[in-house]
Amino acid sequence: MTPDAPSRRPRYRTLFLSDIHLGTRGCQADMLLDFLRSHDADKIVLVGDIFDGWRLRRGWHWPQSHNNVIEALLAKAHAGVPIVYIPGNHDEIMRSYVGTHFGGIEVKITHEHLTADGRRFLVTHGDQYDVVVLNAKWLAHLGDRAYKFVLGANTWLNRVRRLWGGQYWSLSNWAKQTVKRAVNFIGEYESVLADEAARGGYDGIICGHIHKAELTQVGDVEYVNCGDWVESCTAIVELPDGTLKLIDWARKTRQANHRRKLKAKASERGALSHDKTQDSEPAA
Repeated sequence: MTPDAPSRRPRYRTLFLSDIHLGTRGCQADMLLDFLRSHDADKIVLVGDIFDGWRLRRGWHWPQSHNNVIEALLAKAHAGVPIVYIPGNHDEIMRSYVGTHFGGIEVKITHEHLTADGRRFLVTHGDQYDVVVLNAKWLAHLGDRAYKFVLGANTWLNRVRRLWGGQYWSLSNWAKQTVKRAVNFIGEYESVLADEAARGGYDGIICGHIHKAELTQVGDVEYVNCGDWVESCTAIVELPDGTLKLIDWARKTRQANHRRKLKAKASERGALSHDKTQDSEPAA
């Protein structure tokens, strides 16, 4: 069940999604499907790493839920929603198809997005500005294997948490926020991309790649990172007036589940109270 009822389903001018990593066990495909069913947009921009070619080359993993995500996106394209697909490093094979259209989806290396209030944003996956990916691809692949191990531990940890009534929690996301070196890397990455946008005369930059959702000002440039659908389950949306907003779907889902639990407990207490009242009434 989604946090937003269909009658209150919001519609946005643009929806930005990145780092879905279909084809991996860590992909939160069901949560993304929930999100897509609950949100409409006039345009969708896919900001790279939609599927994970690196992982698929090492072993095939493609459950029905991953097919369902593709089908949901294609259904929106067939309904007339323009979709721009900017490949990342994990789905880099799609860079061979830049300039082509398939099923209503246009493949581009980068994209210039003009907001409703007239601001220009450069949209790019962001791996082009990651020195590890650029200069030591073998190290990036090694890091990907270590990342897979952490995500595997995260999956088992969340299974245990669910047994005790806990909600989804990301071990890798917590580590990324806590480890000083990772925090320093993220800060440097943001600065490099903001500088690139400034050099191009853009008002901002929209990216992905590092799985760290953010919407902030870096100097004179608005830095926007879509996050991912492996750890944080986040998206960037553009409102009709041009305002950009970060949606944390995992948090919204947790809050909705918590509200439902509270409501169920309240109903249960009400039913018990009613039964006690009935029992205390004298027989006629």
